[in-house]
Amino acid sequence: MSLSLEEWVEGYRRAWEEADAEGVTDLFTEDAQYRSFIYEEPNVGHEGVRAYWESVTASQSEVVVRMGTPFVDGDRVAVEFWTEMLSDGAPVTLAGCLLLEFADDGRCRRLREYWNITEGRHQPPTVWGT
Repeated sequence: MSLSLEEWVEGYRRAWEEADAEGVTDLFTEDAQYRSFIYEEPNVGHEGVRAYWESVTASQSEVVVRMGTPFVDGDRVAVEFWTEMLSDGAPVTLAGCLLLEFADDGRCRRLREYWNITEGRHQPPTVWGT
């Protein structure tokens, strides 16, 4: 399997909207590190990614994800996300950034994310995602 960056970003967006743990797992190497909170240990490997994904998406519904234009430096990428959804039935907006490191086959070997959440559904500012 060899993924382009565009395929990876679109696969991540789609997996989030569909709460697809298998789909997101396919985007990562077998020994990947997925760090959703900088102060906690990463979720490691396919099992760690899958368990994390199943846990966080279980309380989400009506998820709409937008991905910004990636910034690329070799095998490292930064890409913003803007997500509107229901979390435990309440409308929220989650905005953040993925910091990614890719393997030669286009799968992610390390992910760190930083995000902010607020109540209600909000549109991104005009400068978002570029």
